[in-house]
Amino acid sequence: MARFDLTDFEWSVIQPLLPTKVRGVPRADDRKVLNGIFWRLRTGAPWADIPARYGPHTTCVNRFNRWRRAGYWGRILKAISVAYDGDVQIIDSSSIRVHQHAANDQKKTSDPVAWVARAAA
Repeated sequence: MARFDLTDFEWSVIQPLLPTKVRGVPRADDRKVLNGIFWRLRTGAPWADIPARYGPHTTCVNRFNRWRRAGYWGRILKAISVAYDGDVQIIDSSSIRVHQHAANDQKKTSDPVAWVARAAA
């Protein structure tokens, strides 16, 4: 178990919320794939850099996107928050590097109402 992998308690909360229908090829281990997704989200690394211990990176990215579209992530986060009595806090520390010449450039703004009026005319 890696440092930030799901604990047994967290897994016991999440596992009942996951889809159980299996079609075609047997599913990769959900816990392993979830740990890979969480590793990627925590590090910000490209999907292709997910360590091999979490399985193929394509499985992680495909399952992340499929579960996002199906609404599983909201249910998972809500269940974990309830399990920890609301003591789970998440801080997003995203930062984006801006090109040095774009940082202080004049913003090109236009009046969206005027633009719509011109397009309609």
